[in-house]
Amino acid sequence: MLPDATGVVSEGELGAWSAVGAVARVEAEYFGGLGEQWATVWEGGEVVLGPLHLPEGEELPAEGSPISRALRRLGVVAGAGEDEFSAVGLGRHRATEDWLG
Repeated sequence: MLPDATGVVSEGELGAWSAVGAVARVEAEYFGGLGEQWATVWEGGEVVLGPLHLPEGEELPAEGSPISRALRRLGVVAGAGEDEFSAVGLGRHRATEDWLG
């Protein structure tokens, strides 16, 4: 199972992959500090978290952003002064073009 031409993997494929281990789909769309996030986690073929959505302009919930929550569900532990996004190095890949190749 491979992504389609746009790089998108279907929810059914993500569920199938999760039979081997937890899988997350995380998305963020930001420009100039404004934007939104989405996240869903599958495990054992089932959705176990989400889908979560943080719309533009909405305050960050106490439990964290959708992406941070999904990464925590995958076992990521953030250190002092960082979130899960930074802890796994995703900040190095702010633009899709930087990591798709």
